[in-house]
Amino acid sequence: MSASVRILSTKKLLPNQKQYLLNAGFLVVEADFITTKPLAFDLKNINDKLIFSSQNGVESILQHPNVAELKGKDVFCVGLKTKALLEANGFNVVAYTGYAEDLSEIITLVYPHNTYTFFSGNLRRDTLPETLKAAGVVFNEITVYETVLTPQKIDTKPDGILFFSPSGVESYLKQNKITKEIAFCIGNTTAAAAQQSGFKNIVIANQPTVENTIIQCINEYK
Repeated sequence: MSASVRILSTKKLLPNQKQYLLNAGFLVVEADFITTKPLAFDLKNINDKLIFSSQNGVESILQHPNVAELKGKDVFCVGLKTKALLEANGFNVVAYTGYAEDLSEIITLVYPHNTYTFFSGNLRRDTLPETLKAAGVVFNEITVYETVLTPQKIDTKPDGILFFSPSGVESYLKQNKITKEIAFCIGNTTAAAAQQSGFKNIVIANQPTVENTIIQCINEYK
């Protein structure tokens, strides 16, 4: 592999994550193309079970002064890291999946008679709420964090770009054009956004984690 392969990560990586790419001989550029910030919200009308679709939602809830009131309730979540963060903070996770589609399927098929409160971000996908609504599952939704696009102009063209959310794709394209870059996407919804935006070369991680996205990238250029 030539040492000149340039990889752009659309979010700052952890040192060990970046090291995987450096060890593979890549040039690595990283920048946060989206930022999230917690919103103020009330813990009113909370249903029996809780739903989180990201770590950001959990981080925001943990800052609430009355978070202890929620810890007796069972939780359903998307993502292994979301589950780990919840459990580390004393929550009981009943079910978790890699994708929102799969979680909504489990809830509607196995646990349809519970009532739920979904803690979400302002740019969340419609998948989960629409599936629950269609199945007649009782739920409400509280927006607990905001996702803000922070576009950056990248002067030297990358060969590959690591994308971790549809918002990241949108933010990248506000200041940059697509040529022949390969889009390495953390999951199906991110890949769909990349495809709709005009990326021709798309590789999807086979597990929706940052690490697996990096592994796919390394394998592609081996």
